Amino acid sequence: MLDKEAFNIVLVEPEIPPNTGSIARLCGATNTILHLVRPLGFSTDDKHLKRAGLDYWKFVDIRYWDSFDVFLEAQNENKLFFLTTKTSKSYTDAKFKKGDFLIFGKETKGLPEDILDLYADRCFTLPMENPNIRSLNLAMTAGIVLYEALRKAQKIGSQE
Repeated sequence: MLDKEAFNIVLVEPEIPPNTGSIARLCGATNTILHLVRPLGFSTDDKHLKRAGLDYWKFVDIRYWDSFDVFLEAQNENKLFFLTTKTSKSYTDAKFKKGDFLIFGKETKGLPEDILDLYADRCFTLPMENPNIRSLNLAMTAGIVLYEALRKAQKIGSQE
């Protein structure tokens, strides 16, 4: 059973071990659940993955999923937020709440087009000021979006 008070970061078929390691460390620091959707582009024993997460792995709640379809079938779609470069809606416009899922695609391809089409109203981006830069590093983007979600959830909680 998932913690309804925790945010969730979902990495769909991640490919670069240091990104996943850095995001795992981020999740540990914020009590965020990390979901890894297979296939992974590396072994979870990878030395670069371990090094990026340092000695914080024991503090990270990691859930593994055999496929993106299996993951999606198990979720409430109203809790899903898809991060992509293929939309113009800023992540700052999203209405994040505790228990939501921040979903990121693989570093080289992003999320599948059919998923982006199906959930177009739930897709958000991190705007780039420089049109020559397509996107930021996955771990950096995950950190920026997660902290915005945490900020909004705290603001909402203080108004209740």
